[in-house]
Amino acid sequence: MNSSDHHLPGRLARFVAKLNALLETEPDENTLISQGTALLTELIATEDWLPPHCTCAGPDRVVHHLLYLHPDDLYSVVSCVWGPGQTTPIHDHTVWGLIGMVRGVEVTQRHGFDAQGLLQPLGSPTHLQEGTVDAVSPRLGDIHQVWNGVADSNSISIHVYGADIGKRNRHAYLEDGRVERFVSGYVSLPEVNNQ
Repeated sequence: MNSSDHHLPGRLARFVAKLNALLETEPDENTLISQGTALLTELIATEDWLPPHCTCAGPDRVVHHLLYLHPDDLYSVVSCVWGPGQTTPIHDHTVWGLIGMVRGVEVTQRHGFDAQGLLQPLGSPTHLQEGTVDAVSPRLGDIHQVWNGVADSNSISIHVYGADIGKRNRHAYLEDGRVERFVSGYVSLPEVNNQ
């Protein structure tokens, strides 16, 4: 753990230390996804480490609370909070990512381009339940639409991306066929204890 990690809750600090050690081995993507999934599953086993403000939804869309950013922007750890009825546009990430469900349910509809270059749904929507982890990457499939699968309460997932996702140029695929660039940003940054 480096000196900038001293402010992290114990469970998150252990996750960061283990993920840093994994990344130092320069794993291939399959190894990163497999071992990263095990680490994230361990992190999301409870939510008692999650700062209370990082469990708050926004009024009209999913919000991203930054929990940790690697000093070299190798990855970011984000709490995504979905209010009832909230959904994303179809979008991509452009990097590897792991999504671990802490509370509630996320429903994901993956998309891909057909032979004519048109974006189409791939299979049926999947339901990410509490304690489970999913992965995205340009190689695995990077385009999806996600919504809160619980009608009357927030859903919370911890996302780990191979970049500072809050500053990453990404794409939203609109119903009329247009593609818009966007940067998701963060609604809150980590609280730093300077003692």
